[in-house]
Amino acid sequence: MASRRGNAKTGEQSDKYSVLLPTYNERENLPLIVWLLVKYFGESGYNYEIIVIDDGSPDGTLQIAEQLQKIYGADKILLRPRAKKLGLGTAYIHGIKHASGNFVIIMDADLSHHPKFIAQFIEKQKEGGYDLVSGTRYRGDGGVYGWDLRRKLISRGANFVTQVLLRPGASDLTGSFRLYKKEVLEKLVEQCVSKGYVFQMEMIVRARQLGYTVGEVPISFVDRVYGESKLGGNEIVSFLKGLLTLFATT
Repeated sequence: MASRRGNAKTGEQSDKYSVLLPTYNERENLPLIVWLLVKYFGESGYNYEIIVIDDGSPDGTLQIAEQLQKIYGADKILLRPRAKKLGLGTAYIHGIKHASGNFVIIMDADLSHHPKFIAQFIEKQKEGGYDLVSGTRYRGDGGVYGWDLRRKLISRGANFVTQVLLRPGASDLTGSFRLYKKEVLEKLVEQCVSKGYVFQMEMIVRARQLGYTVGEVPISFVDRVYGESKLGGNEIVSFLKGLLTLFATT
């Protein structure tokens, strides 16, 4: 840990990591995920900022974020709320506009993605100079915990069909825990037309089209502790429509 901290503070001082946290009804989870991010970034020594993009949560998520900003400082916790729920893809687009880092990390705010893996993402990126690094549940010692059989079958099935139709060169298309070079993410966002959960899949497909390099880090995905999943019938239908659109246009 000490050597990584030293490297981060000497040869790589110019690197900064902007973490985008889209939220909707995450008042219970947000304090925990922010505390974990601050803890692991503090231990690694990497420069960072956390950008909370709340979509008008009725449960008071934004008020919790304001308290966290007072605790950790406005230089580390940036609040960029929107008036209503506008979708995951547009939340990332909104967050990128306010990111000051040269690298951007996207992840869920519901504790499904543990910040302990971020250091591995950064190390992987530096090893290979990758344009983006994606967390994978389907390679190495990666896995999914806390899902029932239905959710596992949906996820595995979606990933399998996507692999067959699109051949993206990555093992986990539907995951949402990734590290991007900021300029690469900006370029990909310009190319993407999807919204919601299909947005993540299209990002990898477009990255392949544009010749960007993709590294992977096995991660453990754990189902949310608090709150309800946003995945429902409408999202599944939208995913299938988006998959067919990508198949027809890529």
